[in-house]
Amino acid sequence: MEVRARAPGKIILAGEHAVVHGSAAVAAAIDLYTYVSLRFPTPEDNDEELKLHLKDMGLEFSWPVGKIKETMPELGGVPGSIPSYSLEAMKAIASLVEEQSIPEDNTGLISGISAFLWLYTSIHGNKPAKAVVTSELPLGSGLGSSAAFCVALSAALLSLSSDSVKLDFNHQGWQVLGKSELELVNKWAFEGEKIIHGKPSGIDNTVSTYGNMIKFKSGELTHIKTNMPVKMLITNTKVGRNTKSLVAGVSKRALKHPIAMVSIFNAVDSISNELSEIIQSPISDDLVITEKEEKIAELMEMNQGLLQSMGVSHTSIETVIRTTSKYKLSTKLTGAGGGGCVLTLLPTLLSGTVVDKVVAELVSCGFHCLVAGIGGRGMEVCFNGF
Repeated sequence: MEVRARAPGKIILAGEHAVVHGSAAVAAAIDLYTYVSLRFPTPEDNDEELKLHLKDMGLEFSWPVGKIKETMPELGGVPGSIPSYSLEAMKAIASLVEEQSIPEDNTGLISGISAFLWLYTSIHGNKPAKAVVTSELPLGSGLGSSAAFCVALSAALLSLSSDSVKLDFNHQGWQVLGKSELELVNKWAFEGEKIIHGKPSGIDNTVSTYGNMIKFKSGELTHIKTNMPVKMLITNTKVGRNTKSLVAGVSKRALKHPIAMVSIFNAVDSISNELSEIIQSPISDDLVITEKEEKIAELMEMNQGLLQSMGVSHTSIETVIRTTSKYKLSTKLTGAGGGGCVLTLLPTLLSGTVVDKVVAELVSCGFHCLVAGIGGRGMEVCFNGF
């Protein structure tokens, strides 16, 4: 038996950092995916190992199932209930991960491999299998690559754990799970995200599971359905950033300048609310789309100015803004800032020639560019024929 699952990455359209201080934020799925294929061997294969192949990196890890059973005798096999991972379980998983030869420059993978082992053994116990992972998302750049991995993996694992998974036909062989199954995938993926990030907000895995957009404020998630096509140029500055220290920096500034920063957070809240209203409002013709795009562009520029006021911009981000502004395009950082990825709105009527020129100029600065549709499908699965 084998299944393939895919889950999209995400961007923050508005509200990053301010959301920590009670403002609304808007997050959206992008049509760039992480794929996980999962196959159980047949008895004829005589394979007694659990294997993880990270295809893009050319890395493969394997564990004899007997070793897993010996190290983690308490885990496995209750897909309907979600255990909280224990300190004992994480110690056992750490010992299994330490046995692998993980290259020094890939030590960041340790938490992801740990999440894989916990999710797999919690759902399927000690069965042998092979998981193959590929992704269109750059790692560690704020596009939700870890959440997409956890969602796709959870979907694949749960799809092969039950004969009664509800499916809705979608397109090109990809199918959407039923409502209760999606909810279960999201809960499992959130546990995986906890292993990777410690205290995730739950935004990334929720967007990756359900797709489209969500508005998030004070712990409350509201699903948003977009009524217009939105395309973004996503520029990866390749500048690493420390999210915790950037978040702490904003909090420190809020303590030093409480009145000014409260005004900034309130302004961001207004931007997020207006943006979600524009995206959901009806469209009568192409002129309305153009008008909406102009409003979204202005809101992005305002949000970026407020993020600069919070102290989370970076010279690399400013370089992208200067480059795109020459072509009258609006740009803002997405996520933590301090580097990472930057969004540029691509209006519907913008010519491909202009996009090519912008991309060429950004690439010459050492950046990497991706074009993505915003607010698309969430997690999907495919059985056979891949």
